[in-house]
Amino acid sequence: KQWYQRRVREGFGGIYGVGRAAETEPALIVLSHKPPGASKTVAWCGKGIMYDTGGFSIKGKTTMPGMKRDCGGAAAILGGFKAAVECGFKENLHAVLCVAENSVGPRATVPDDVHTLYSGKTVEINNTDAEGRLVLGDGVAFAGKDLQADIVLDMATLTGAQGITTGTSHGAVLTNNAQWESSAVAAGLTSGDMVYPIVYAPELHFSEFKSAVADMKNSVASRTNAQCSCAGLFIGSHLFKDWFTPSPISWIHVDMAYPVHVGERATGWGPAFLLTLFGGFSKSPLLSTLGPVIPSDQASKRPKHDD
Repeated sequence: KQWYQRRVREGFGGIYGVGRAAETEPALIVLSHKPPGASKTVAWCGKGIMYDTGGFSIKGKTTMPGMKRDCGGAAAILGGFKAAVECGFKENLHAVLCVAENSVGPRATVPDDVHTLYSGKTVEINNTDAEGRLVLGDGVAFAGKDLQADIVLDMATLTGAQGITTGTSHGAVLTNNAQWESSAVAAGLTSGDMVYPIVYAPELHFSEFKSAVADMKNSVASRTNAQCSCAGLFIGSHLFKDWFTPSPISWIHVDMAYPVHVGERATGWGPAFLLTLFGGFSKSPLLSTLGPVIPSDQASKRPKHDD
């Protein structure tokens, strides 16, 4: 336990920085399924903020209630992983759960702190309530470096901007691969856990995180410039070296902040989407029939918007 806590404390600056003030230690939980004959590795990373006060950038009395659901991404990944394995997932599959409680206390992160994430990149904290991207930055970096994943999907109740961008019924999908974008939309329509694409233009949007003292800030300069896309790009920046070096990794980001609940009750959004999207990797006749075609070109290049 001491070795594990030390590794989280010293290596995973995002997860530890978010959760270090809580009574319960933060954790990176990895569940792995490695069937014989597998030729690809898939990692599903989930945001598991067990409660979100906002930290020192504290939420108000009307926005904090309900933040027990800020673990909706990790919950969906956990449920999807269990069902996928039981249905006979044919490839290597890892569930990476980034678990922390964003609390206020003497040991809490404060704005102006600089954290080093597992990617090795430094982050200036300018908003402690933008914590989900910090834990998932560590999660996707671990998936890329340690798990050697070919396909990385992260799922999170990430932004309030998601509801403004795609509404309360559709999650937002952001990906570096146009084929996976089409497959995600199709899987959403088939499963009922619907998603809709948001703008992928890192060459235009990532400058929102510019910092004078670190590689990036954790929150945008302008809240009117594709905020939902920017939040996803922050996560992806810790999976990739930069936005200009080609990578063989296919990355799919899903923001499901609003579909995860109706009123005060959870909807269970997510597992059906995951099983359908990756149905082509399943032994289940139903899932393999319903699932969209798995993209064959892992490095499908998207056109740049500033060309």
